[in-house]
Parts: sequence; C-alpha cells; structure tokens
Amino acid sequence: MPSNHARIARDLVDAADEVTVLTGAGISTDSGIPDFRGPEGVWTKDPAAERASDIRYYKRDPELRRINWARRAEGALWADVEPNVGHRALVHLERRGKLHTLITQNVDELHQMAGSDPAKVVEVHGTTRKAACLSCGWRTEMHIVLDRVRAGEEDPDCPRCSGVLKSATVSFGQSLDPEDLRRSEQAASEGDVFLAVGTSLAVYPINETVRIAKEAGARIIIINAQPTVFDDIADAVMHEQISDALPYVVGMSDDAGVIGDGNS
Repeated sequence: MPSNHARIARDLVDAADEVTVLTGAGISTDSGIPDFRGPEGVWTKDPAAERASDIRYYKRDPELRRINWARRAEGALWADVEPNVGHRALVHLERRGKLHTLITQNVDELHQMAGSDPAKVVEVHGTTRKAACLSCGWRTEMHIVLDRVRAGEEDPDCPRCSGVLKSATVSFGQSLDPEDLRRSEQAASEGDVFLAVGTSLAVYPINETVRIAKEAGARIIIINAQPTVFDDIADAVMHEQISDALPYVVGMSDDAGVIGDGNS
C-alpha cells in the first residue's frame, strides 16, 4: 500500500508540466555502485580512494595516480555496471513529456545508458567514462586511456601537451563548470516540481537548487534513505528504497514498495 507521501508525490508529478530532477549516489546503489560516506561507502572502506579524489594529492603524487589507473584498468571502479529501475523510471518520466532537466551529481553516465536524452542531463560532477588533461583540457573516452594502461603505461599523460590525465570528474579542489551550474539553477527556477532522488542534499552549491526551486514556487519531493536538511520545506518526503518508491511516483508502476502511512 503506497504511503500518504507517495500518493501526494505521484499526484504532484501527474499535475506538473515541467519536473526538474536532481539525483545523487543513492539512485545508483542498486546498480552495485556504493555511496561514498555511508557505512559501506567507498571512502569509508578505502581512505586512499578519497585522497585520489582530491586534486591536490592527485596532481603531485605519481604513485597515487598509478594506483588509481591500475584499479580502473582492472575494472575495480565499476566500469561494467548497468542502469537499474530507478534510472529507467526517470526515462519514463521523460517519455511522458514531463522532464525539464535531469541534474545529476553522479559520474557514472547510467542515466544516459538507461535512455535519458543527453541534452537534458547536466553532469555537475563530470563523468568517469571520459578522461581529461588537467593542463590543456584535451578529452577522450576513458577506454582509450585504459587501453594504454593495459599496454604498460602506468601513469599515461596527455598526447597533446604531456600534461596529467585524470577522469573527467570534478575532484575536491576543482570548481564546478559555471555553465553546468547556470543550467542547474535555471532548471530549478523553471520547474513546477523539483524531485530530489538519492541525495543527502549536503553538497554546496548544487544543494541550493532545492531552495531556488522552492522560492520560485515549485513543489518539492525528496526520496532518500536518510533525512536531509531540506525535508522540512518539502511537500512530500520518502525515506524509502528508490527502486520501490520512484517508479510509483513517476507513474511507471501502480504500486510502491513503501509501508506505512507517513514518510517513514
């Protein structure tokens, strides 16, 4: 039996013309990608992986880069994962003609793999499926660089300028792309509904899109396993399994795996 908040959320989506979506790590955990700071998180279990996500350490420590590239080449960083029902639910929302923009904090490209229109996806933290040069900005598909690693290059450099290569993600110490941030804030201000899925809403400045949407008159829906700092301004909050709740909310399923009659 769907909870009261699930029914409210579904009604809000049904009535909306434009839904702006923000996704975080929680939508990809059912694809086998752990979150970062949870009990089984990547950084919780492997602090060295967190160091590799800090641009200061990455740039100055060749050994850290060699370890990172070796792990990628071995497939240890989830290169072969597949989209799950949560990703497909947002494709369904798009096919209903209701999706304004899909802002994602994830770097796995699973939204595009599921069938989301790349033109509607804003990857605010970049993507692990491409590599980029830190000096000249040269970019290529990640598999091309990994082929070089498997052929014996432990710390592959840029073929254009010999600069340091890394995944085309935004690491700690790097700024978000101003255009991605502009698009995200504009989308937040233009939607009838703002739907946050699988994100703790703790990372600034992208979490401010919730407030921007609220101030612009949007109705707010939050689906996340744990409480967020924006729950108190939301119209519907579900602390539930995304693969159960999201298909129901977007009209992909006639049932929701939510128990009870509140937001618990």
